[in-house]
Formats: sequence, structure tokens, C-alpha cells
Amino acid sequence: MQIEMTQMSSTLLSIGGIFLLGFAADLAGRYTPLPRVTLLLLCGLLFGPAGLDLLPHRFIDEWFPLLTHIALCMVGFLLGEKITVSAIRERGKSVLWMSVGQAMGASLLVGAVLFLWGTAPAFVLIMAGIAPASAPAAIFDVVKESGKKSHFTKILLGIVAIDDAWGLLIFSFLLAAASAISGQGGAVDAFLTGCGEVAGSIVLGLLIGLPMAFLTGRVHPGEPTQAEALGLVIICAGSAVLLDLSPILAAMVMGSTVATLASHHEHPFNEINEIEWPFMILFFLLAGASLHIEELTAAGVIGLLYVIARMAGLYSGARLSAHLLNADPVVKRWLGCCLFPQAGVALGMALLATDRFPELKDLILPVVIGSTVIFEIIGPVITRHVLNKISNENK
Repeated sequence: MQIEMTQMSSTLLSIGGIFLLGFAADLAGRYTPLPRVTLLLLCGLLFGPAGLDLLPHRFIDEWFPLLTHIALCMVGFLLGEKITVSAIRERGKSVLWMSVGQAMGASLLVGAVLFLWGTAPAFVLIMAGIAPASAPAAIFDVVKESGKKSHFTKILLGIVAIDDAWGLLIFSFLLAAASAISGQGGAVDAFLTGCGEVAGSIVLGLLIGLPMAFLTGRVHPGEPTQAEALGLVIICAGSAVLLDLSPILAAMVMGSTVATLASHHEHPFNEINEIEWPFMILFFLLAGASLHIEELTAAGVIGLLYVIARMAGLYSGARLSAHLLNADPVVKRWLGCCLFPQAGVALGMALLATDRFPELKDLILPVVIGSTVIFEIIGPVITRHVLNKISNENK
């Protein structure tokens, strides 16, 4: 009993301390070049196992997976509001092809660089498949924190919203190719599994979004709408986990369905927007506590090549596709720079790849985890810098 009380008190103290750190990060983010996302990640590194080790390991292990799914579903739901039928008609072509361009750019350049370096073909294909994965939560929060609404931010959020769908398809295809060239069975199964995850996530989002669209506008604004929205978003998260689907993609489709079909559709989005930040504080700080800083050295030269090639691929792919579409000069110049953050989706892909290729585990995991530390810390900083620069240029 005494042990349980001690664990409960340490958990409550940790949650209270994390919220106060989130408050401090929000204040500091207004007066420093660092966005609050990066500040929270750094706080997690400082107070987590890699730093002062003040956060209970049990708390990190049990809460982080749960909060990851809830936070990603909230982000996906809010992003879905940007992808209505009218929005697709307005900028759907540009968002679609620029999202394809940046994803293919990252995949092709990472694959080419690692191939020329002489790494194993299976490793080349796996890392090329992981490269397009992004961190929608980090990018979304930087845009939200900046308070800037423009044609550029609409394009950026539209791309971020569908980015993981392309990432899952590219990864599934390249993982299947890696299995085929390695003489393993199940190459077709690997590809079909990836396609099934994307299709299943879309169907799940529609199944939950349709009744939600019916309820929205028939429920009084305020606490009733908040309960409805939060309940269905968390049900979406739980269903996605149960069915081994993508929480953020399913939630995005759910949000898009509500925004397209519902009258007064802004009510549930406003309610989720109001309560999202506490969840994001816990998510980002625990994400920082879960980072393994020692993996930076283990990643070595291959990790550095991966980081440089991925950044160059995202930038060149986004710029080329924007140029072909005759997009605004601001979009051509800066879009790729805002897509550098990479987090949990990439790690999930890496774990899936190591299950199929256990002999590459000691190479894949250090590179992905080590690069995640870099992308999660510097990526939001670059995104915020770009948004500020664009804003200043337009004044």
C-alpha cells in the first residue's frame, strides 16, 4: 500500500510539474527564438533519463504511448478541418502534388546517398522508405503558436495533413522491395499491409465522422459539444490502435468529414482546440524524455548522411514540385524548410523494419533515433524562423 501511495504521489507531482513547465515554455517561446515545442522537448531531455532523471520511468513508459495516440488524433482532427471539399477545390491540386514531390524527393535522395556510400541494399530501401515520414504535431503547433494565417500556412498544413499517408505507402512499397531482394517471403504481403492500413484508416475516419457530422450542430455549444468531440476523438484513437491503423490519418478523415458535411461544424473544432494544449504539453515533454541522446554518437557518419540527405531531399522535392505547379515564390522558396521535423511515425516504421530484418537492427535504430533527436529539436526552430521571415517580408 505504501509503495502504491508513493507511486501515485510521484505521478501526480510529475504531472503537476510538467504542466508548470509547459506554462514556462509557452511564456519563454514568446520572447526567445525557440518555439515552445522545442523548449518542451529540451525540458524532457533535461528532466528525463538522459538528463537529471527526475521523471519516474514507469510514468514515462505507461503514459507516453497513451498520450501519443490521443495527441496525434487531436492534431489529425484539427488538420481535417482544413481539408474540406471547398478547400480541395481551391488548392487541392497544388497540395496533392507538392506533398508527393517532397515525399519522393526525400526518399530518392536518401536512397541515392546511402547507395553511393555503399550500405546494404535492404538498408538503403528501408531508410528511403522512412525518410518521408514527418512530425505533424510539431509543425501544427508551431503554426498555431505563431498565430499566422496565410496562403503559405494553408498550403503547409494541407501537406502535413496528408504527408503520413504518402509516407506509409512509400515505406510499405520499399519494405516489400527490401524483402524481395533479400530473398524473404511476404514482400507482397508487406505492401498490401501498408495499403490496407491507409485504406482502413480512411474507412475508420468516415465511419466515426459521419455520425459525428450528424450530431454536430444538434448538440448545444460548450460543455456538451466538448464532451461529444473529445469522446469521439478518443474513440477514434482507441479504434485505430485496436485495428492497427494510423490514428492521425483516421482522425484527419473524421475531421474532414465533419467539416464538409456538418452545419456549425466549427463547434467541435473550437472545443478540441481549447483543450488540446494540456495534452500536447504532456506529449511533447514525455517525447523529449523518451529521446536517447546517446544514439547521436551511435548513428555515426551514416546518421549524418541520412540527416543531410533527408533535409536536402525535402527541400528540393518541394521546390521542384512548387516550380512545376507555378506556385507563389514564397512557397517555392520556403515550403521544404518547414517540413524537417520527424518523430514517432518514423520510429514506428523503424521498429516494423527491424522485426522483418533483425540483422539490421543495430544499424537502423541508432540512425532513426539519433536523427529524430536532431529533427525534433532543430526542425520546429527552422519552421518558426521561416514563418517569421515570411511575415516580416509581407509587412
